[in-house]
Amino acid sequence: MARTAGGHQFINKAKELLTTARTVQELRQAQAVVLPLEYNMSLDQASSIIGVSKGWVCQLRTDFIRNSGNIEQKVSRGGRYRENMSLKEESEFLSPFIEKAKDGGILVVAEIKEALETRLGRRIALASAYNLLHRHDWRKLVPDKRHPKSDPEAQEAFKKTPGNAEGDQQRLAGRRSNKADVSR
Repeated sequence: MARTAGGHQFINKAKELLTTARTVQELRQAQAVVLPLEYNMSLDQASSIIGVSKGWVCQLRTDFIRNSGNIEQKVSRGGRYRENMSLKEESEFLSPFIEKAKDGGILVVAEIKEALETRLGRRIALASAYNLLHRHDWRKLVPDKRHPKSDPEAQEAFKKTPGNAEGDQQRLAGRRSNKADVSR
């Protein structure tokens, strides 16, 4: 047998909310309180009338009773539930690393992870450091095809290209052949 509905002290506020409801949420919340108490309906019957599940009716009733009928009083927490630092603190923490990376340096996630562990005083996963960077719109970039400080002229001079044919022959002629030299 089901329990009898409680919350009789809030029935007048719920009836008042039925007539003054401005949103569907407010109306459903008032109906979730009034229908079981005033018309002796079960939560199953109330849920079919209101158009939500039985569990949702129970949650609407609980929220109404917990907030004493004051809808504006309920503030959803939202956001990050287990944050280590606020977003402002995180941006201040990351600023030296980002400044270093802007000057042509490389952002090393392992260094950020170590600094974060030192700041928090406990071990964290590497994914936490990546999540921190992701929250501040930093993404892992693939290296460029050439280094920004590279010198194309020096690279061209360093390449092993055939040079003076006479000089190569003289250099090779100066080598003595060895019986153990298989390449000849």
